[in-house]
Amino acid sequence: MVPELLLCLSFGYTAALKPMCLSAQFTRPGDYIIGGLFPFGTDTVNLSARSEPTLLTCDRLFVDGLIWALGMKFAIDQINNSTSLLPGVKLGYDIYDSCFEPAVALQPSLLFLTQKGTAGIAVLHNYTDYQPRVTAVIGPHKSDLCLVTAKLFSSFLIPQVSYGASTEQLSNTDLYPSFYRTVPSDKSLVEAVVLLLNKFGWNWIATVGSDDEYGRGAQRLLSAAGNQSICIAFEGLIPTDLTDPKAKTQLEDTIKSINKTSVNIIVLFAFIRPAKALLEHSIRMGLSKKVWIGTEAWMLSDVAASIPNIQSIGTFLGFIMKTDPVPGFQQYVADLLTSVQQEEFCRESTELTQAGNPQAPGTRCQQCDRLSPRDVPGALSRTQLQPVLLALYSVAHALHRALGCTRRACPAAPVRPWQLLHFMNTLPFEVNGQRFRFDQSHGTNTGYKLIFWSWKNDTLAYLHVGDYKESLYINTSQIQFHTADQKEPTSECFRHCKPGQVRRIKGFHLCCYDCTDCPENTFWSPKDSSTCTPCPQHQWAPARSTRCSERSERYLFWAEPLAIALLTLTSIITSLTCLTAVLFLKNLQTPLVQASGGKLNLFALLALALLSLSCCLYVGRPSDRLCTIQQIVCALCLNGCFSTFLVKSLEITLVMEFPRCAPTLLYWVTQRRAWLLVALSLLTECLLCLCYLHLGPDSLVPDYKSLPTEVLLVCSTQSWAAFTLMHGYNSCLALVCFLCTFMVQTSGKKYNVARGITFAILIYFIICIFFVAIFATLKTVFRSVTQIGTILATNLGILGTYYIPKCCIILLKPELNTVDYFQYSLKEESEEDSN
Repeated sequence: MVPELLLCLSFGYTAALKPMCLSAQFTRPGDYIIGGLFPFGTDTVNLSARSEPTLLTCDRLFVDGLIWALGMKFAIDQINNSTSLLPGVKLGYDIYDSCFEPAVALQPSLLFLTQKGTAGIAVLHNYTDYQPRVTAVIGPHKSDLCLVTAKLFSSFLIPQVSYGASTEQLSNTDLYPSFYRTVPSDKSLVEAVVLLLNKFGWNWIATVGSDDEYGRGAQRLLSAAGNQSICIAFEGLIPTDLTDPKAKTQLEDTIKSINKTSVNIIVLFAFIRPAKALLEHSIRMGLSKKVWIGTEAWMLSDVAASIPNIQSIGTFLGFIMKTDPVPGFQQYVADLLTSVQQEEFCRESTELTQAGNPQAPGTRCQQCDRLSPRDVPGALSRTQLQPVLLALYSVAHALHRALGCTRRACPAAPVRPWQLLHFMNTLPFEVNGQRFRFDQSHGTNTGYKLIFWSWKNDTLAYLHVGDYKESLYINTSQIQFHTADQKEPTSECFRHCKPGQVRRIKGFHLCCYDCTDCPENTFWSPKDSSTCTPCPQHQWAPARSTRCSERSERYLFWAEPLAIALLTLTSIITSLTCLTAVLFLKNLQTPLVQASGGKLNLFALLALALLSLSCCLYVGRPSDRLCTIQQIVCALCLNGCFSTFLVKSLEITLVMEFPRCAPTLLYWVTQRRAWLLVALSLLTECLLCLCYLHLGPDSLVPDYKSLPTEVLLVCSTQSWAAFTLMHGYNSCLALVCFLCTFMVQTSGKKYNVARGITFAILIYFIICIFFVAIFATLKTVFRSVTQIGTILATNLGILGTYYIPKCCIILLKPELNTVDYFQYSLKEESEEDSN
C-alpha cells in the first residue's frame, strides 16, 4: 500500500507548485454539524505583541494535525455512506485550526456555540431547548487547550471528544461532564513507565517534562515512583517557548543538572519541539549515553528521529498508544490530494464552503494550499488515526440512538447536544468490527505498545518490543542497549532496606536514602515501602515490625496481686463493719447505742458493709451494665449511711442550739419519723439514679492511647450533669451534717456525739478531694484501684471516727455506758442558757 500511495502522491504533484484547494475541504453542510479543532499550524505569529483582538494566524504547517483532520473527514464520509449507521442522515462538519494555542482555539469554539442559523450566542437562563450550531465537537489535541474548551462546552453540555488530551485533570466528570477522550489518561502512561523501570531494576532516574500540562505528567511520576522504590534524582521542566532568550540557558542548566546526578535513565514527557530542543542540546553539550524513555508525543516524530547524530546520546524506548490501522485511509488521502488540484473540484468545494458557513472566521488552514510533496508520506505512515475515528463514531452511535434510528431509516426529529450524553455514558459503540465504550472517567484505554528505536545502516525502524494494558510484557531479547555487552545499564543509588525499615532522603536533590527503623505502633508494608504505616487502633507493633498484632485487654484482673491485696483489705473492712453491727445489736438498748441512733446505726452499718462489698464490682472485665451498677450502688450505700447521720445531726442541733423549739420539733426526727426521713432521702437518691440512667449512665469505653500494647477497658461518664446530681446529693447531705455538728459543744460530763459525725464527714470530704485529683490524672488500670481505695478509705474513715470509739467504750469502759453520760437533757440545757 505504501509504494502505491507514493506513486499516487507523485502523480498528484506533477503540477509542481500549482495551488490547491485543500483548505476548502474542511467544512461541509449537513443535517447535523460536527465541529472539529485540529492543529494545522504551529508558531503563532506575534502573539505577545498583539494589542488588539485581531485574528491570530500560525506560521508553519503541522502535517500530523492535517492528517488527523483528514481522518475526521474520512470518518464522516464513511458514516454518510453507511446503510446501517444513521441511514438517511447526512453529517456535516466544520473544522478549524487550534494552532496549539488556547487563544486561537477559543474563536472557533465560540462559533460552535452560536445559535443554529445565526452568528450570535443567546444569553438564557435555561439552555435546555437551545440549539447550537454543532451537535458535538471533536478535539482539540492538547490537554492545555482541552482544559480551556472543556469548561466552555460543559456549561452547554455539548459533547466534546478529544483524540489526544491525556491529562488526569480531565477525568473529573464533575468539572467536565460532557468531555470524553479516546486516549488513555496520563495515569495509565505513568503506571506503564513505572512497570518498565521496575522490570529493569532502574530505581535512580531523572524526569524532564515540557512546561505545559502534558509535560507535567513527569511530575505525576513522583508519587507513583516513590511507592515502587524508584527515586527521582532530578526533576526538570523545559520551556515550550523556544524563542524566549532564557530558553537556551534553561535547557543547558537542565543538561548540566542531569550530568551532576550521574543517572543513566531519563524519562522525557514533552511534545515534539521541546523534546527536539533538549535532544539537540544534549548532543551539542556531549551528554553521555543514557536510556531515554519517551512518549508518543515525540517517539513517533520524524523531527526528533532525524536529529543529526541522535544515536550518540543512547538508547530510546517509549510507549505509544496501541491502535489498529485504518483500512482505506491512505488511498483516500491520495485520491483527495489529486482531486484538490483540479479546477472543477475546487470550484465545487468553494461553493459548498460558502454555502455551509458564510460567517467562517478566516481561513481554516492557510498553509494547506501550499503543501509540500515531502511532508505527507512520512506523517501518513506514522500518525495514529484510530483515536480520531473512535471520537467520530462514538458521537455518530450516540446520535443514532438519540434519534431512535432503525437499520433502514432515522426519523426526522430535532436532537439537542445534551441528549447524546446519556448514550455516550452507558452504551458501547463499534468501529471496524471492534467494540469500545467510555469508562467512568469518560475515557477509553486500548493499552500501549513499547517501541524501540532500532538503527540499521542509518535507517530508523520502530521496533515493537512490548505491550501494556493491565500488566507489562517485554521481549528483552529484541532490545539492544548502548552498553558494550548490549545489556541493560544499571541505575541505582540507595542500598536496599531490610524489612521493617523505610527510606529517608539524604541530601538535597540527591536520590540517596538512609534506612530508618519503623517506630512502635507502625509497620513496614511492601505495598507502601516509602513510609511506615500506622497500625489500626485495635493493634500494636514493636519497632522495626512488618505486621501488627492484636492488643490484649487490660483491666484489674481477679488473680493479679494488687487485686488480691485490695480484696483482702475489702474483706477485713467488711468483717470489721459486720462485727461492729453485731456489737451494736447486742448492746442495742444501752444508752450509748441509743444516743448514737439506735436501730439507725444497724441500717448505716449495713449500708457501709454493702459499700465495701461493692469494691468487687471494680475487679474483673467491665461492661456497660457493670459500669452503671458501680455508680448506683456507691451512691445508694453512701446515702443510706449519710441519711442516718442527717437524722442524728438534726436531733443534736435541735437539742443543743434550739432547746426551746426542741420539744415540738424532736417529734419529727426521732422514733418512727426518723425512719421516714431516711426513706425520703433514699427515695430522692433513687429518683436521681433514674435521672442518671435516663440522661446517660457510665459505659464501657476502650482506651487505646494510655497503654502502648494493650487496650484499657475503662468506664466513661456519658453525662456529667447526671453524675453530679447523683453524687452531689450525697455531698449536700454530708455538708448539712457537718454544718449541724461542727459548732455543737457539750459539757465535760457528757459524751459529744456530734464530734464523731463531724470528723466522719470531714474525712469523707478530704478523701473526695484526693480522689478527684488522683482520678483526673490517671489514665491506666489504676483508676479502678483508686475507686476501690476511695470506697475503702471512706468506709474505714467513718468506722474509725464514729463507730470504733463507741465500740471501745462498750468493750473497754462499760462504766461510761450510762444515761447521764450519753443522753442530752433539755432541762439542763435550758438552765445553762438562762444562767
